[in-house]
Amino acid sequence: MRARSAFLAVTGVVALFLTIPATASAAEGEFTYRYYDEHEEIQVGVLVDPPSGECIEIPEIADWDVDAFRPRNDTDSTAVVFMDDDCSSDAYFSLRPNGGRGSDRLLLRSVIFS
Repeated sequence: MRARSAFLAVTGVVALFLTIPATASAAEGEFTYRYYDEHEEIQVGVLVDPPSGECIEIPEIADWDVDAFRPRNDTDSTAVVFMDDDCSSDAYFSLRPNGGRGSDRLLLRSVIFS
């Protein structure tokens, strides 16, 4: 009888763990920004469902000495933008989720999502 009760208890715990949703590891939505390409034309870049808790260098400008600008955060997480490539500068700005945005004067090279 005890073996049966123990089996049912373990089975119940396993079933509970299988039904609990996994912790989200990505901000859902889009993060957009502007940058100048090699022809000095404005382009729009986008990060779709970016990972949370990781520093993301803006890919289109990673090898250039230019900055992205006018960020818009349409993800469900707070985005913190930085003026350097590795999210370590003292100069940063936080954009609220679901529509937070910066002007053309807000320059960035990397971003991290909460």
